[in-house]
Amino acid sequence: MTLEFTKMSGAGNDFILLDNRAGKLSLSREQVVRLCHRQFGIGADGVMLLVPARTGQADWAWQFYNSDGSDAEMCGNGARCFARYIQRTTGWPRSTVSFETVAGVISAEFEGELVTVNLTSPHSLRLRETVVTRQGELEVSSLNTGVPHAVVFVPDADQAMVQQVGAELRWHEHFKPRGTNVNFAQVKGPNFIRVRTYERGVEGETLACGTGVSASAMIASVVHGFVSPVRVQVQGGDELEVAFAGRDGHFSDVRLKGPATFVFEGRVTV
Repeated sequence: MTLEFTKMSGAGNDFILLDNRAGKLSLSREQVVRLCHRQFGIGADGVMLLVPARTGQADWAWQFYNSDGSDAEMCGNGARCFARYIQRTTGWPRSTVSFETVAGVISAEFEGELVTVNLTSPHSLRLRETVVTRQGELEVSSLNTGVPHAVVFVPDADQAMVQQVGAELRWHEHFKPRGTNVNFAQVKGPNFIRVRTYERGVEGETLACGTGVSASAMIASVVHGFVSPVRVQVQGGDELEVAFAGRDGHFSDVRLKGPATFVFEGRVTV
């Protein structure tokens, strides 16, 4: 089977996008893994398929897979790329668009190559919990921003043991049964952090994670007194902006702003 695909990047978080409006495409887990493989496939952190909305509550819908072939509930950087893909693929005429995800309906607003997406309301905030790891005790906070995220504040993100500690926390007893994504956040200045993320489903560090920087920004508002909007520098070098309303540890109206770039298009056989 030959597929026409688009490769996109959201602040270094990269994706393969496919048009499945006709409903004829069904990918196996093995096919997703091969497409995302950086030596034997196109290479990506995930695969998104454009499909018609199912509930009538949004304009479109996505099917989204992590690079290991597992289903993904939500991805902030992916959402921005998906919105621009809708715009280009369907000739979408309006400045806003909405689409269904497992985590809920996401809306997006276009500003040239920048896209702002409204994320679903976060929940399950847990602050400053002590988690025992092989590296010793860590102070960990967590928040679900569509997918679960743990946040560890570190003095220097360059020195953070993202692969080792990230992998351990991802599968830690504390976050069972589904595990968690893990963010290492460094305070760079007032309302400004740098974040590196170990992503569940990718099982490694990615250059950016939209839901992860959003969780880190909101937790920083409680732990470090930040106010909205928060600037976040990601590992790929780009800056994202996270805006939100928050009071007493409850957050709403979460908006993630950043780039969504077309990289290339092509055909691939799976």
